[in-house]
Amino acid sequence: NDDLDLSRLERTFVIRANDGFVGTFGAALASLAAQHAPQVQLRFAHQDNEDVEALREGQIDVDVGVIGTMGPEIRLQALFHDRFIGVVRSGHPLAESVTPESFASFPHVSVSRRGRFTGPIDEALAAHGLARGVTIAVANFADALAIVRASDHVVAVPDRLTEPARAGLHGFELPVKTDALAISLAWHPRFDADPAHWWLRGMVREACARAVKR
Repeated sequence: NDDLDLSRLERTFVIRANDGFVGTFGAALASLAAQHAPQVQLRFAHQDNEDVEALREGQIDVDVGVIGTMGPEIRLQALFHDRFIGVVRSGHPLAESVTPESFASFPHVSVSRRGRFTGPIDEALAAHGLARGVTIAVANFADALAIVRASDHVVAVPDRLTEPARAGLHGFELPVKTDALAISLAWHPRFDADPAHWWLRGMVREACARAVKR
């Protein structure tokens, strides 16, 4: 790693991440890269799918997010933990008080790359004998928050991953229990000994750590 001159490094790194990660940590990553390696370019790629081939074939350098099993050959490191919260517009009835019943009584937005209308929250509500009406499914947090901002719809989103995007909206503790989310960094082991890639991974960890301390 001593031979790496970051000030002269010319390389484009591709980071696969969702809009929540880019909106929350993109600025910190941009600042760190500009400070240490001004000629490095970072390209954020959409998480259309979680195929391991893109990592294996080097189309992306790292994958960041809630990552399922990718196979034994992929390296995985936890960055931080997140949790789901509910979000509504300012002045929404749920901004006053929330029960499982009132939460389920409003129309909901689902955020799902695969277009799913149901998920863990529906299972948690079912344990209370309740069902919510999910009427819209969108692929990213930004679209969901835009809908919630101008309607009576409710959305559940990861707390830390959407913090900057939720300005002016009301966030609340969910009235049902959901599992914590582990946000992880994944890469292919062939990059283990690559000093520039090692620096990239460290920079992603540092950007996340900085945001935690805010």
